[in-house]
Amino acid sequence: MRRTRLIALGTACATITAVMFISVHVVGGQSEAASSPSTQVYNPYRPGILPSDLSSETARVQREVDLIEERALARWHRLKKPILTGQPPVLQNTGTEAIETLGELMLYDRNISPGKNQACASCHMPYAGFSGPIPSVNLTMVAFPGTVHFRAGKRTPQRHPYSPFFPVLQYNREQGLFFGGNFWDSRATGYRLRIPDAEQAQGPPVDTQEMGFPDTACIAFRLSQAVYRPLFEEVWGEGSFDIKFPSETERICATPGGAAVFGGNTTQVPLSAGDRTRANIVYDRWAQSIDSYEQSVQVSPFSSKFDAFLAGKYTFTAYEMAGFKLFNGKGNCNSCHLDGRGTTLKSDQADTSSAAMVNPLFTCFGSANEGVPLNPSDAFYYQTEPDSYGFIANPYGFGYRDLGLGTFLRSGFGSGPNPNVNWKQYAPTVDGQMQVSSVRDVALAPPQCPTTEAPGPYFQKGFFHNGYFKSLKQVVHFYNTRDKYAYPVTSGHCPKGTIEKVNCWPMPEVRNNIDMTSGNLGLTDQEENQIVAFLQTLSDGFTKSYPNSDVYTGACMRGGSAATQGNELLIPTPPLPPCASAICGVQPVPSPSIP
Repeated sequence: MRRTRLIALGTACATITAVMFISVHVVGGQSEAASSPSTQVYNPYRPGILPSDLSSETARVQREVDLIEERALARWHRLKKPILTGQPPVLQNTGTEAIETLGELMLYDRNISPGKNQACASCHMPYAGFSGPIPSVNLTMVAFPGTVHFRAGKRTPQRHPYSPFFPVLQYNREQGLFFGGNFWDSRATGYRLRIPDAEQAQGPPVDTQEMGFPDTACIAFRLSQAVYRPLFEEVWGEGSFDIKFPSETERICATPGGAAVFGGNTTQVPLSAGDRTRANIVYDRWAQSIDSYEQSVQVSPFSSKFDAFLAGKYTFTAYEMAGFKLFNGKGNCNSCHLDGRGTTLKSDQADTSSAAMVNPLFTCFGSANEGVPLNPSDAFYYQTEPDSYGFIANPYGFGYRDLGLGTFLRSGFGSGPNPNVNWKQYAPTVDGQMQVSSVRDVALAPPQCPTTEAPGPYFQKGFFHNGYFKSLKQVVHFYNTRDKYAYPVTSGHCPKGTIEKVNCWPMPEVRNNIDMTSGNLGLTDQEENQIVAFLQTLSDGFTKSYPNSDVYTGACMRGGSAATQGNELLIPTPPLPPCASAICGVQPVPSPSIP
């Protein structure tokens, strides 16, 4: 046995003689890991970043993922075979169910990762509104560990529901604003597939911090071995996998992306030009199938109290109605999270407008910088040393600043390539901006932990791109008082006599382009709570049970206050170095400069 550094989760590292074995529970759609059973656990983190229950909670989520995969396999076997007919050809009768089920099987398939231990759903489970399924991770390290334990990304997992309805990223010259795309930084533009949600599905399988394949061809290779391959060929055609994969493909695909042995090459599988094209087509079909599932009533069902209210089948409580009016009025929420109606900002006004949409999505499809503080618990800041594969996720440490859409437009570090050179010039105008997500299902939680708010019983979530906020109460309070309680400090350093997130807000991570339509709204404490009550009416599952929300087997949290939820785990931000030149020095540079 070789000397391997193991982790005492939540405590300091210990160096002992051991070998880590990754256990894999096998179901019909899963198979044993083919990668080396011996690997060094990656732990560059300070105490308090990794939660103490991370290993057991990861195993719990794997079991839940496997259970839903089993259900999806059973659903597939119950389907009647579609009839391919017509011009253009259509899968008549059960065609929609076939492609939606195919996407579901893909979303919960842990084989789509080098170690066969990570599915898309590992970070996006139904009972959390298809966001992060581990409360302790949401409370601490923000991003979820990927196929390599414990590499982690830099942002919270965005929710899947209603994301298929976001349009292709576009720049509106008249308004000087970007609309559409997917991911927090909108880098899944939809420029090629014309569906941003589908292009989003192509990101995690080859993200070094997530599912972690070194080559997109690995997705085609693993799908060719999947038990649901016949369904793929039924939907997309026989011969889809007529690809001559070389004998070393399994070895390559069992090695996580970013490994030093790859030398930065991202097309490691040696395919002919024709086979590479066929593998790329399979990868596109992967994306389109997952988008079909996410757009279906399995994920985006419009089954909330609010939908029932619009249909005249539910009457809001007085508290919910008060929150609805505040959402559209004094709270100014509706100026970005559009409900299809007007916004009334003055107390003597009344909203008499008619709904522009029968199924409002509660987003403007744009991006905004709300002035969120830097979160020093984000695991990404600490990944400054190589893991056992020689990979360094963040060589800049706390010199990293998340410029969001601005970094993407520059094709910068931690984002993706910008396909439109004409957009790059606008980067300084959007630095710090993150996508305005739909607030539908923002409060969705498991049935046994029916709220996200303390004292509970509640399911802990992390809100916004960096998980700084731990309750919806904190989110609304921030919008209400950001400017009233602004202090020139970083998180963990609020002045004596103040309480962070109550009457002290640390300075923004990115001070440019801050949205000034919020920050000092004058809401009372009760009015904040009423807006939270309205947000809770947007959770699906009211008129019909939300599919697979019943699989949560973890514990609920109890006690405390939503106002200070998670504050017991605040850690002091270290002295911040200047923003790294690889981020803030890329032309066109931020203006004004970012410290």
